Amino acid sequence: MTAFTYRNGQLHAEGVPLATIAEAVGTPVYVYSTAELTANYRRYADAFAGQDVHIHYALKANSNQAVIRTLARLGAGADVVSAGEMRRALAAGIAAKDIVFSGVGKTREEMAAAIEAGIGQINVESLPELEVLSEVAAARGATVDIAFRVNPDVDAKTHAKISTGKADNKFGVEYDRAREAFARAAALPGVRPVGIAVHIGSQLTDIAPYRAAYTRVAELARALRADGIGLDLIDLGGGLGVRYRPEDTPPDYAAYAAMVREVVGPLGCRLACEPGRSLVASAGVLLSRVVYHKPGSARSFLIVDAAMNDLLRPSLYDAFHPIRPVLEPGAGAEAAPIDIVGPVCESGDTFAKQRPLPPVADGELVVFDVAGAYGAVMASTYNTRPQVPEVLVDGDRYAVVRPRIEVEALIAQDKVPAWLE
Repeated sequence: MTAFTYRNGQLHAEGVPLATIAEAVGTPVYVYSTAELTANYRRYADAFAGQDVHIHYALKANSNQAVIRTLARLGAGADVVSAGEMRRALAAGIAAKDIVFSGVGKTREEMAAAIEAGIGQINVESLPELEVLSEVAAARGATVDIAFRVNPDVDAKTHAKISTGKADNKFGVEYDRAREAFARAAALPGVRPVGIAVHIGSQLTDIAPYRAAYTRVAELARALRADGIGLDLIDLGGGLGVRYRPEDTPPDYAAYAAMVREVVGPLGCRLACEPGRSLVASAGVLLSRVVYHKPGSARSFLIVDAAMNDLLRPSLYDAFHPIRPVLEPGAGAEAAPIDIVGPVCESGDTFAKQRPLPPVADGELVVFDVAGAYGAVMASTYNTRPQVPEVLVDGDRYAVVRPRIEVEALIAQDKVPAWLE
């Protein structure tokens, strides 16, 4: 979070005081840093220098057009999991050939849209999906490059809700059925099997599960080549972790790239990877204002104007986000435990329990750090709360890259039938 630092007693996003943004845009608001986005992308690019690796940004982490375009200008392609995300990637200037279409439940309509757009790679996750894709492509006289997402049955040792590579997860073709799937694809019209894809989960802080997964992928690739299936692509997936807690130890990118070179490099395939969280998480904060302190006999609460509809991760995953005041605490300020909660009518609208926090007065600003991934993209308008806006900072300038959707606009989306007029 080097882009979000205290200067002269005020927390800044690069060269812009967060208090300035709060005054102009209101709170809650997401604020993103161009410098941090750039630094995060370059960590991957530098680590993989000398290897034939294409970086595809996973839009599901943050699909704001300004964020996508920033990464696209650095050289990123896109990984999408819906036709809507595909359209976002194209609108942000990413070429269709640089888009990977993933996802376990693609519809015929989405397949047709991807084929018509000329998407470079479709990752297939089941034999039924393969049959449908073949039919859709052949009906259009097209042949599409596919990679099978293979489930290697490797435990990523991460949260159960973001684990995707175990046998009991819904994703991918079972490892033991992969050769059967490739053989079937080779016999079908409209599809050209060119690669193996794997993705074992999110927020991994140890590269050992990757080594285990990629070792299985390499073994499968050699077996497929013995079967006469020509492969020229290994899709490594994403999932490298970030630091939410001080004790988190994200993988070293150079060590990860070296392991990739060692395990799958001898196959001579071009490589793809699809980072999401690790590109955008540390590049964003959620800026919020304290509404009230609510003292209690059992515990006290700090009620802020952000809520679970703005940042769902703590309610959904019990996720941890660092929280700090925008006004820099004095040298002698003592932190005291307090529950930090939002105003939504749910007990689950809780960001932190008994979190040590220096004194923050009513009306002052706080930030939720490392909030650039799975924040605004998962937001809702629950309790008819205006949808949170987003701001992008670049040096000493900033712009609103998604306006607040006000209550009047929300209500106007509803249509009352004639019999209720």
